[in-house]
Amino acid sequence: MRYLFGDCELDTNRRELRRGAELVALEPQVFDLLVHVVCHRDRVVSKDELLGAVWQGRIVSESALFNRINAARSAIGDTGSSQRFIKTLARKGIRFVGEVREYETSATAATHLGPAAYRFRTGDTSGHDPYLPLPDRPSIAVLPLANISGDPDQEYFADGISEDLITGLSHIRWLFVIARNSTFVYKHRAVDVKQVSRELGVRYVVEGSVRRAGNRLRISVQLVDATNDGHLWAEKYDRELDDIFTVQDEITRSVAAAIEPRLLTAEGVRAFFRSADDLGAWERVARAQTHVWRLSRADFEIAIDALKGTAESYPDYAPSRSLLGFCLVIAAHMGWIDRDQGLLPGRQHALRAIALDDRDPWGHIALGYCAIMERRTEEAIAAFRLAVKLNPNSAAAHAHLGRGLAFAGRDGEAIEHCEEAIRLSPFDPDMALFLGGLALAHYAARRYAEAARYATEAAQLRPGFQGVQRMHCASLAQAGRIDEARSYLAAVRREQPQLSIQWLRANMPYQTPELLERYLEGMRKAGLR
Repeated sequence: MRYLFGDCELDTNRRELRRGAELVALEPQVFDLLVHVVCHRDRVVSKDELLGAVWQGRIVSESALFNRINAARSAIGDTGSSQRFIKTLARKGIRFVGEVREYETSATAATHLGPAAYRFRTGDTSGHDPYLPLPDRPSIAVLPLANISGDPDQEYFADGISEDLITGLSHIRWLFVIARNSTFVYKHRAVDVKQVSRELGVRYVVEGSVRRAGNRLRISVQLVDATNDGHLWAEKYDRELDDIFTVQDEITRSVAAAIEPRLLTAEGVRAFFRSADDLGAWERVARAQTHVWRLSRADFEIAIDALKGTAESYPDYAPSRSLLGFCLVIAAHMGWIDRDQGLLPGRQHALRAIALDDRDPWGHIALGYCAIMERRTEEAIAAFRLAVKLNPNSAAAHAHLGRGLAFAGRDGEAIEHCEEAIRLSPFDPDMALFLGGLALAHYAARRYAEAARYATEAAQLRPGFQGVQRMHCASLAQAGRIDEARSYLAAVRREQPQLSIQWLRANMPYQTPELLERYLEGMRKAGLR
């Protein structure tokens, strides 16, 4: 049997547990305990029953039993106090409460019959394959890329990109990614993405092809909303085949990074067409994210109110906590709310998000932003670096690391990460943040004309982004364009009337006195007092 829940896949035939694309090592007793509670999830499993099923009646201390239960929880990511999968009922036992999709597997049938070998357990013995319901969060399958060059050597390259894409997408914690052994049964078959969606229980499908001509490769990839045949994104990559692994890594990173914001956008748009009372935790987060990208006071007010409601209704849902923490801190940085209203609550929500899911980059980005605002430089940069490590394909994680480094005066490395963010996702809805990071870095390096150019581009993309507006003023003034700076500052102050040198001194997250004074010098030249 195969049991799918959260981002986990429990295979009793192979005695394997996977989280995302990673194989999790388990002691035999922990594996047997997990299988037993999943199989009997319709009821409470007592301590005595576990001792009989897992230890066959051998005498075992209660501490040993509890250690195995905790090990099972840790293996499936059921950490903290949420108990979203294995729930303890005092003096009764434990029960598996997560939503499970259950399949019968047959290795022989899978080889010859494809998806028909995986039958959803509904009690239907007719032999027909029922369609799987969609999970309660975004779900995606990566189909094997088609080798259309006729070169059998390219099979390994095409399969390698498909496998690496599954691995890369598995770093996106809010995304349910179908494992390789379920998607590769479609290899060498003409498939209909809508049928794939129904058979695998996913909303989104990635498909594509690889073609080789001499030493040239062309890789085409597209992202489809399989429930309505909507094409969300497509890209074509032409490369010289000098180092096959370098090309493979470059393509898979670019595709994985491009897919994340497209999925977020699609989920946000989908949520807007539903009643607010009918939205679950994920839909509320996706809907709020569409406001966050706009980087304006009004949009952040809407996002913060919505996320506070989500945190109250779903207190143990990590994505809402991390996004709320981020929103509160950036709103304080922009001047949209008071510093005290943003920083302490923002840190609390970020820490709660990390306690719920310490592998989610969003929580570490929020915590890093809190630390940079409080001038805890190394803590901030460490948090941003961890976000990049958790998802190396996240353009947002690279951009926020670049911004943190820029505020610390480390302009060279800051520029590298901001440019990497742009390379990974050149049409990202967060592009104003990426460009704003470049403006910060060039200002720190005294390249004021370049800083003004990037600030101008960022402000054009997001006119309500007041942080980049202030950078634009300082950069123009330091570049000698005093009249322009003063004219622009007058418009900025209409949006932020409390703006003053004193306010900036208290709220700008420059990490050294020298950097802060140089920034204030630019604002004084622009006419701020």
